[in-house]
Amino acid sequence: MSKGNEPTSIISYKNRGSINIGVILFGVIFIYLVVTVIIYITSAHVTVYEVRKGSILKDSAYTGFIVREEKVVYADTGGYLNFYVSDKAKVAAGANVFAITADKIVTHTEATEEKKLTADEQDRILTKTQNFIETFDGNSFSDVYTLKSDLETILQSNESHNRVEQLNAMPAERLTVYPTNTDGVISYVTDGHEEMTLESVTTEELHKATASQTESGNNREVKSGDPTYKLVTSETWSVVIQLDEETAKEMAENTKIEVHIPKGDLTLWAKLNITKKNDITYGCLTFDKSMIQYIGDRYLDVELIQTNQSGLKIPKTAKVTKSFYVIPETYLTQGGNSKDTGVLLVDEENDSTTFTVAEIYYRDEEEGLAYLDPEVFDSQTVLAKPESAETMNLGEERSLDGVYNINKGYAVFKQIEILNESDEYYIVKEGNSYSLSNYDHIALDGSSLSENDVVY
Repeated sequence: MSKGNEPTSIISYKNRGSINIGVILFGVIFIYLVVTVIIYITSAHVTVYEVRKGSILKDSAYTGFIVREEKVVYADTGGYLNFYVSDKAKVAAGANVFAITADKIVTHTEATEEKKLTADEQDRILTKTQNFIETFDGNSFSDVYTLKSDLETILQSNESHNRVEQLNAMPAERLTVYPTNTDGVISYVTDGHEEMTLESVTTEELHKATASQTESGNNREVKSGDPTYKLVTSETWSVVIQLDEETAKEMAENTKIEVHIPKGDLTLWAKLNITKKNDITYGCLTFDKSMIQYIGDRYLDVELIQTNQSGLKIPKTAKVTKSFYVIPETYLTQGGNSKDTGVLLVDEENDSTTFTVAEIYYRDEEEGLAYLDPEVFDSQTVLAKPESAETMNLGEERSLDGVYNINKGYAVFKQIEILNESDEYYIVKEGNSYSLSNYDHIALDGSSLSENDVVY
């Protein structure tokens, strides 16, 4: 046979197993994510709070009884009452205040349907309305009544002018004119309490909270002995309130206090006088301005601003209390060429000392004490005083209020000095090198952490 074309032998190769790097990397990442999720789910979560500057306003609300220098003028004959001056107007001694006429008076403006305002009246109305719109607070609806009263006073001025002209033109036999013999401010409102003094106010008046008022007006028919108006003769006025014992003690040293009056949204300083009568404590708030604004009121809501403290504002839930060893500052030193502060530990067996860095959590400058973390030192530790033969045993502990600062990703105790508090927050002192600064991050719930806990 010919050897020409012999069959070619076929060699078979088996596929060797290959390593897929992508699959391995994906598996590692997947396992890492699973472990991270499990740790996150099972670990305690720390809510972060950013420290900011703030303030706490502490006030107490009362309803007080107003006492003024005022007297009521009564009619000595019957007829119709008509005023020469507007309500809340200032009058000089000898000025005509009102007249009693035999008949009603119809002014020119009342007789015509159209009442034109002067340019001055229009400007005053516009100014009052603009101020009201710019400062209106829905929580202080009493401002609406103040605006109403102001606008009524402006609108009545034109009518009052016409009424005075008619009164002056009337024959003397048709009216009796009554001037005032004292300077003061006129009020058409009387309530029967005008003779009250600061000494005569009792809890009976304070607990009424309302007064039965009589408001005079033009063309009102009066009888002999009826009240016509009251005249307030001093700008000084007082508000008497009843104080509880705790508040009275807090304000015992105060001679002046800031007072907010919701009606009119006015804040004034008042002289404060605290007295006790029949086992009841009273506070007398005396003002020297804004009397005319509340001349028609007998009872007035007031808020005593006892504290307006500023500082760093932190939630109460962040506060923790921690114990520390206290040592005299004279036992602190710096070791070798280092600027780190620490203490000298006594090795009694070898009769030597060893410098150990110690973190100082707080220094009490008045007592000259330094606060050391007890978790760092053994209770049997003996310290040596630098450049002295004196030694001391660690043992005395004191507590500090503080929070856990987590700026660095782990919990660090920071001492706080509380200046004031509300129901939910503390105001703490700023500027202490061992405490907090504005924009620091702290644990919202201080009880959820311990010193050096890592915050995820």
